[in-house]
Amino acid sequence: MESREWRATLATVSVVFVLLIAGCTTTVDSGTTSSPTIDNRTSPTSIPTEGSLEIHFINVGQSTGILLQSSDNETMLIDTGDFRTDGEDVLQYLQNHDIQRIDHLVSSHNDADHIGGHEAVINYYENEAGGVGAVYDPGLAASSQTYEGYLDAVETHNVDLFEVRAGDSIPFDGASVQVLSPPEDYLSGEARNENSIVLKVSHGSFQYLTTGDGEEAAEEYLVETYGDGLETNLFKTGHHGSDSSNSAELLAATSPQVAIVSSAYGSQYGHPHEEVLQRLSERSIDTYWTAVHGTIVVTSTGQRFSVATQAAAPTEPLQLRQAESVEPGTGGPVERRHTYDVLGGSTSGPTVTPRTTQSGVSLSLAQVHADAAGDDGENLNDEYIVLRNTGDQELDLSGWTVTDAAGHQYEIPSGVTLAPGATLTIRTGAGTNTDTDLYWGASSPIWNNGGDTVTVRTDADEVVLTEAYS
Repeated sequence: MESREWRATLATVSVVFVLLIAGCTTTVDSGTTSSPTIDNRTSPTSIPTEGSLEIHFINVGQSTGILLQSSDNETMLIDTGDFRTDGEDVLQYLQNHDIQRIDHLVSSHNDADHIGGHEAVINYYENEAGGVGAVYDPGLAASSQTYEGYLDAVETHNVDLFEVRAGDSIPFDGASVQVLSPPEDYLSGEARNENSIVLKVSHGSFQYLTTGDGEEAAEEYLVETYGDGLETNLFKTGHHGSDSSNSAELLAATSPQVAIVSSAYGSQYGHPHEEVLQRLSERSIDTYWTAVHGTIVVTSTGQRFSVATQAAAPTEPLQLRQAESVEPGTGGPVERRHTYDVLGGSTSGPTVTPRTTQSGVSLSLAQVHADAAGDDGENLNDEYIVLRNTGDQELDLSGWTVTDAAGHQYEIPSGVTLAPGATLTIRTGAGTNTDTDLYWGASSPIWNNGGDTVTVRTDADEVVLTEAYS
């Protein structure tokens, strides 16, 4: 057993590391910190896939609040919003979603815009709910009253507080949670942003990376230390989408399918910066922003993941600011917008393969019109595919999905049927659905002009059509 200690202005907090013992699920695993690695990179099927994993990006304005929840209701809360609201939006969200306990509370770093609700969350769950299992911290103190209040709450309720480093892992039901940074020897003279806790969450073949407010030094460390081991499907943009983070080198190493930005619509810092949005756009990364999409919920099955949002808004990074803002704390349900197959190098594992076709289903791809007239991006409804019922029975297509090779998905609305011999056109852009034409509602082209693959699945996830075109 080893221990680290650091002193706050009003309190001294002892921080204890306990080696993970086989079968133990309540302690931090202190791995080797001199040469950190990412486990299970070459064997994604060995990563836990028990049930589903939900990741909630709570709309907290110019701040961050991220809730992870397993299918068995184990929870991890990463940051708690801004000090100016005392974490009110985060705590209200947790209460509205009947979260009875916080098993793991992670402080990405101790700036007041990230730990603003720590004191309130700890006090509420320790006094009125099921408690807080443990708190995880990079160990660099701040001089703010927010930080002092956080430590006072930890001490008052005797909550276990662990200081973590690269090579540690946090036990979590059905997933692997690894700490990639900060290193044992802090970066950049112990600057808090640069020494944010960086987590890699693996759920089956699905990977999620969150880097706190890490900037140039942190990103250089990550790329140099892990290289293509950083490859991920879901990436929480660093430092609220700041150009001081999210470098071209990090984006190349992570190669995400989806990026999430958590910042205010009218951020006084201009987040997300246009330079970052340009980089994301150049890499064709679908981007969701809490300021216009509202709260965002990503659900992983291990092989696929869906994105649900409160508001419909563009996902093309350079079009995000064209959408209307969603105020922090806005209530209301989320709706599923897109589903993605897990892709990308060694993180992907096997892609979803065709299974036994549904009995009696005869569906063909009658036409692909990928090259719209003029500019594809400005004439989205002239990009379309046509499906034909080649059987002798009417098909109920309710809840069926259409995906491309990149994992973009459209779900056919409830009540859509296709008579024998009839065709159904699915157009990429927005419009009013009819009996013969449906509208994907995408903000950018889906079907590649040079070739792609069309896959259709039933609402029971049975593949009834997969056809490539060139």
